[in-house]
Amino acid sequence: MKNKISNLKTLFNNNRSTWLIFLFFVFIFGGFALSQSTFPSIKLGLEESSNPQDFSLTVKIVILMTILSLAPSIIMMMTCFTRIIIVFHFLRSALGTQSAPSNQILVGLALFITYFVMTPVIDEVNNNALQPYLNETISQEIAIQEAVKPIKAFMMNQVDEKSLQMFINFYPGNKPSSPEEISMSFLIPSYILSELTIAFKIGFLLYLPMLLLDMIIASVLMAMGMMMLPPVIISMPFKIMLFVLVDGWNLIVESLVSGIRI
Repeated sequence: MKNKISNLKTLFNNNRSTWLIFLFFVFIFGGFALSQSTFPSIKLGLEESSNPQDFSLTVKIVILMTILSLAPSIIMMMTCFTRIIIVFHFLRSALGTQSAPSNQILVGLALFITYFVMTPVIDEVNNNALQPYLNETISQEIAIQEAVKPIKAFMMNQVDEKSLQMFINFYPGNKPSSPEEISMSFLIPSYILSELTIAFKIGFLLYLPMLLLDMIIASVLMAMGMMMLPPVIISMPFKIMLFVLVDGWNLIVESLVSGIRI
């Protein structure tokens, strides 16, 4: 075996120039062959069209892509998702568990609860706006107006009047004189502030019993002379046990769902 390897090395060293010339022609003719092969090309441009439906289809595609890009913001800012996910994060911090449940689990649970709560609104949008538009019984403008109505009514039931009045006072133009005249530009930021306020209030109430338990554990450790032991390590199992005994998940979800006015 060693003799064969040494013979190959000797052959390569003696004919090194021949091998280099051979490799040179392989690269040259291989590149030429590849250059002669055809590949599909993609062209993007603006061309004239005599069919108005081509322009309408292009506009619809642009609108659809815009809606898809804004879908996460619509889900978070115009539904009860904001309130639910913030309360869940406050709950995890109050329990002292760093990553249990994980963010993926909390977001997934919040999304499904949001879907459950928003089902009447989604059904109303589907029946009054989407299906008639797909059946070509109403125009696009009327479909948008009919789709906004149930979403606007849902947000009006949750919004804080103080937050809404603040944005109305900031507006330099004509002020709306009735709830029907309130536009989404007033309603959406007011609704987000209202959801944040409610979520922080619920988070404060969740922290109180956990804080009391931390204080009790800290007092017991001080009395026992175990001052170097962090109270959080000892109190976390008791927090979890208390939360499970009172059926905490059902209580929180029940309070969140019942507190949302449809």
